[in-house]
Amino acid sequence: MVSAAACPDPGGWGSGVTAGDGHSTPGPLGSVSEPSRTSQTVALVRAGLVRPHTPGGDPDAQRALCVGMTATPAERWRDEVTERTRFFDGHLVAAISAGIRQVVVVGAGYDDRALRFRAPGVRFFEIDHPLTQADKVRRVRAMGTDTDRLVFVPADFGLDDITDLLAAHGHDDAEPSLFICEGVLVYLDQPTISALLRALRSRAGPGSTLAASLATHPQGIDSGLVADMANAGRRTGVSEPWRTILPADQHLALLSGAGWQAEPADGTVRRDDGDRAARSLLITARA
Repeated sequence: MVSAAACPDPGGWGSGVTAGDGHSTPGPLGSVSEPSRTSQTVALVRAGLVRPHTPGGDPDAQRALCVGMTATPAERWRDEVTERTRFFDGHLVAAISAGIRQVVVVGAGYDDRALRFRAPGVRFFEIDHPLTQADKVRRVRAMGTDTDRLVFVPADFGLDDITDLLAAHGHDDAEPSLFICEGVLVYLDQPTISALLRALRSRAGPGSTLAASLATHPQGIDSGLVADMANAGRRTGVSEPWRTILPADQHLALLSGAGWQAEPADGTVRRDDGDRAARSLLITARA
């Protein structure tokens, strides 16, 4: 499924580090000095949404994870965060219902899904930059919640081999997985995106699914200029810059080049977004 939303991708969970939703600043490990502010902002928006949860899950997990955060929720992101959250929550509910027992959240940041959608036999692997993940771990411990099926995988996407890290942390590549890349790829450069997609594909057992959000722009516009203009209008444009905004077909080429097969479009959601060129594309791809 491919759903195009007329809005910029508001931020990802972990980027070569962490960056958006759930997510620290792309780039070498040494360039990151604090947990992702963008990630906290999106988490605060999400904490106010009405969402599903499993019978054994914690419906208050997102609010609990946000306790003490000083970032300001961005109301202008509410519609796009709501749409994006519904898309990825829907994938997770469907995966659990179908018997998938491994969920990999890439650039997890302050994502609450491992707690909200806790289910018997389901393991969650959260990959994120060590600084943001350390803050997340502290918050989870303060909640006193059960984390028996939650595996934290600290990583810098620009430096670390995600294939080896997942294997070392107990991920089973012979079994199907749901891979969630929400709001993270926009923070990575194209070579890093390609390497990450290949690494996830190498860990994808038969029946695996990749759900991802991609930052796109119309054909005929310079991608570098689009990114520069987008970052110039963002409070975190310097500390957590967007790096890859591409026409949809170029993003799909990166996916297919890594061995993922994107499903055909089944609908679009349009909103008035002024003169902004960047749009968020929600993708479902199969191994």
